[in-house]
Amino acid sequence: MCRSTFITKANLVNSLHLVMFSSDGYAFPETFFLGAKRAREVVFSVLSTACDDGDLTLPEALEAVEDIFRRNSLQLYKLHDVVQSSISLNKTSMITSHPDGIAFVRIIWIDASAQHRCRVIPVRRFYEVVKNSGVGLTMASMGMTSFCDGPADGTNLTAVGEIRLVPDLTTKYRIPWASQEEMVLADMQIRPGEAWEYCPRNCLRRLSKILKDEFNLEMNAGFENEFYLLKNVIRDGKEQLVPFDKTRYCSTSAFDAASPMLQEVNSALESMDISVEQLHAEAGQGQFELSLGHKDSGLAADNLIYVREVIRSIATKHGLLATFLPKYLIIARFRFTCFIGIALDDIGSGSHVHLSLWESGKNVFMGSEASKTRHGMSELGEKFMAGVYYHLPSILAFTAPLPNSYDRIQPNTWSGAYHCWGKENREAPMRTACPPGVPGDLVSNFEIKCFDGCANPYLGLASIIAAGIDGLRRNLSLPEPIETNPSDFCHDSDVGRLPKELQESIGALSQDTVLIEFLGEQLVNAVIGVRQAEDYYYRKNKDAVKELIYQY
Repeated sequence: MCRSTFITKANLVNSLHLVMFSSDGYAFPETFFLGAKRAREVVFSVLSTACDDGDLTLPEALEAVEDIFRRNSLQLYKLHDVVQSSISLNKTSMITSHPDGIAFVRIIWIDASAQHRCRVIPVRRFYEVVKNSGVGLTMASMGMTSFCDGPADGTNLTAVGEIRLVPDLTTKYRIPWASQEEMVLADMQIRPGEAWEYCPRNCLRRLSKILKDEFNLEMNAGFENEFYLLKNVIRDGKEQLVPFDKTRYCSTSAFDAASPMLQEVNSALESMDISVEQLHAEAGQGQFELSLGHKDSGLAADNLIYVREVIRSIATKHGLLATFLPKYLIIARFRFTCFIGIALDDIGSGSHVHLSLWESGKNVFMGSEASKTRHGMSELGEKFMAGVYYHLPSILAFTAPLPNSYDRIQPNTWSGAYHCWGKENREAPMRTACPPGVPGDLVSNFEIKCFDGCANPYLGLASIIAAGIDGLRRNLSLPEPIETNPSDFCHDSDVGRLPKELQESIGALSQDTVLIEFLGEQLVNAVIGVRQAEDYYYRKNKDAVKELIYQY
């Protein structure tokens, strides 16, 4: 901690002693109350100003508070032994019947609007009953939107009917930031053992099985997670959320400032066997990126859910707000009064995904002597990628699910606004990649850039696999790659825009008989119903998008 902090703490402690322990007031308990109250007001004023000015971080200010009030009292009154005894008694009274001291288990599911939701079960009941039979959940849960906890019109889902949330015990972990709790992902089932047709995890599992059974292939996915870190400051009596820092792409100072939080994030993910490949400050102010290694699609989607949980929760622990919203608005708030939105024109956040095809442990998307196209991929790799290319406008209804998603997908922002593909072309929505170690004439995977942090990853990956299967079945081929900025071809009829707004991708999906057949008509209808409701609501209520930073 800086020298000025120690001086501040010393001054505050002296003031506290003068107020509380002067000879005139020692016999009157009221003076102790007033002294304590005044001391806390002074400490809050000094430390909050130091945080606003950037002299202290919130964790440093909290440490100073503990030094001033708790540790000084323990030392002054020699209370260490008493407090330790009290803590031991309290811990004893909190012990549960679970041998590891677990109190609760969170059962997590992801709905059609990609909200992370959970039911929390006391540990004894979970292990005695729920781990096998699950818990009940209304069928309306897959028809809920990001703005209303009720089923949207057109989803054909109502408050009538119940399904079971059955925990997948292979996904159960102790929560790193809440050590007395566990969390587990759940499947949606009509009854234990019978999948519900609206279940996102089962949809991805079913499409992966078709790809495996028909072509002996598995699709691997690796996600890049972009997010903003925001901090709360008070200026002129107003609370404001502002960027964590004001630096730019790969800034060393930005990473240095966020390093304590990011180290904790990485440690938490390591404890859950989730591999982080790299992380860095991104181009936006307060924006960071964390990239994951590739896994089979189901595990990649599971890991992505847990990564979002870890980042958001540990950011909160450090006094920050992490948001994956594609394009966010900063909120300024008067205390106890109204909200005022301040638009921030900064780079958007995506959840780009790298995809490859594997057979018997070998990457068969990459070209080889036995099968290689002029684009550097295998023949089946091109067919699969071509299917994704031709269905991309429909896929966007799953991977770019909010009107806000299309504020990010704009030309010249590396987000993929035009319907094209390219080799190492970061302005194309689909690009082939050639990482170090891969021969120069080959590519190892392809990336989809129009995938963001508001997408349900199970449904997004399922739609991609469905499109790829269609490409394999129909022996589709890719058009010529675009090797320059596609906006240079904006007047060329061969290079058109992808959907510019959510309504266009909804329209494309509603006409896409291939994706509807693969994913299931009822599930697609529910997704379309949710998307239409969200499109209408956010068009009508322009300020409502400001609240989404708390949900995504």
